[in-house]
Amino acid sequence: MTANPSPAAPPTLDTVLGVVLAGGGSTRLGRDKAAEVIGGRSLLAATVELLVRVVGEAAVSGRDPAPFGVAVPWLPDAVTGTGPAGGILTALEAYGRPILAVSCDLPFLRQDTLTNLLEARRRRPATALMTTYRRTDTGYVESLVAVYEPAGAPILRRAVESGLYRLSAVFPETIRHHLDYDPADPLAAKPFFNINYPRDLELAREMELVS
Repeated sequence: MTANPSPAAPPTLDTVLGVVLAGGGSTRLGRDKAAEVIGGRSLLAATVELLVRVVGEAAVSGRDPAPFGVAVPWLPDAVTGTGPAGGILTALEAYGRPILAVSCDLPFLRQDTLTNLLEARRRRPATALMTTYRRTDTGYVESLVAVYEPAGAPILRRAVESGLYRLSAVFPETIRHHLDYDPADPLAAKPFFNINYPRDLELAREMELVS
């Protein structure tokens, strides 16, 4: 399967596209996290399926999903070595549409988490180029569960070219719209549990058994 940035049907420019961020090297985990199976599906396949349920179509950023049995368009990162910022930039520039960007390492991400985010996006102020969840205790924003507007592409391009890859810095609070959640609430916090290290994977397996 070759890289193909064109979706099967012509969307409107305001139609949100789901984009799975899967270009990382999984160096901290020591093996390919996208291939890990939780809930009977690889993390990559499960994330694609979730996005299709929520927004109707999805693409993968950073790798060909065909080896995972997933038949959706994909894009190699136009700028390598820049982490998720490069994948988001690639998708924004290729599609010219708002994207719901989700990391592939969130095994407990739920459909309602994303639909609530999309509803928040519809209420965003005109200046907001990023809609995301924010922790009430620290103000940390969940940059890898967020909607990015195409008008943010030039800002992100300039940041990446200057060596700034941290998305919360590229899109400061003045151009963000937030949906706050309390990390002390297990139901609210669990969707943002991500897998970086071997212990995270062990915990995910334990959480799967008790869920």
